[in-house]
Amino acid sequence: MLEAPTVSLDEIINQIKLSCQIPSVIEGVLTRKIISQTAEEVGIKVEPEELQQAADSLRLMNKLISADATWSWLQKHSLSLDEFEELVYYTVISSKLAQHLFVDQVEPFFVEHQIDYAQVVMYEVVLDDFDLAMELFYALGEGEMSFHEIAHQYIQDTELRRKGGYRGILNRANLKPEISAAVFAATPPQVVKPILTSTGAHLILVEELIEPQLDEMLRLKIISDLFYEWLKQRIELISGYSAIFMEN
Repeated sequence: MLEAPTVSLDEIINQIKLSCQIPSVIEGVLTRKIISQTAEEVGIKVEPEELQQAADSLRLMNKLISADATWSWLQKHSLSLDEFEELVYYTVISSKLAQHLFVDQVEPFFVEHQIDYAQVVMYEVVLDDFDLAMELFYALGEGEMSFHEIAHQYIQDTELRRKGGYRGILNRANLKPEISAAVFAATPPQVVKPILTSTGAHLILVEELIEPQLDEMLRLKIISDLFYEWLKQRIELISGYSAIFMEN
């Protein structure tokens, strides 16, 4: 019977190196240090009920519905109970720090970048032949064909064809700049003139433009994005100092 191999800590570290993951690991360590230090400086405290709520959410997210399932998960990730509590604490303090730093910046940021949060409901057929795309565009305008018929005839992907080319609700960031410019200038429902990109000729039906609303979900996203950029800048600053120190 083949004996199960053991894995040492040195082998794990070596695998991390060979997988070229050292930079991401270092970034993770720096991130934790920056968050912990800044939270202490601004006086952020974590209450027991906040830790319990976060622990419950983490277990729910990982489907740890029993003590045995939780223990197996901890073993799988080589985590002790104390380390699990540290993970929960870090999750809570990160969230509270992000709120502390950026909650007052959400509305000004939203006003300044409101256009970036606009969304579109659209259907799309991508063709290899621009002349064909123009021909179909004019056929649509004359009522000779429906977009649904074009999608079923020219889309190769089975699932997308079944949906009639429906792309869902998309943000500006989901679209190529040249497509975004045409789509968000449309007056729904409207088929925009074919757009040629490196992918092909895009025939697009703009069904609806959705004006952005600063709801709770978007507030959290903006805070998260601002927090991520803040952390990124702090890490780059530390890395820059480290590089200068090593050169000297």
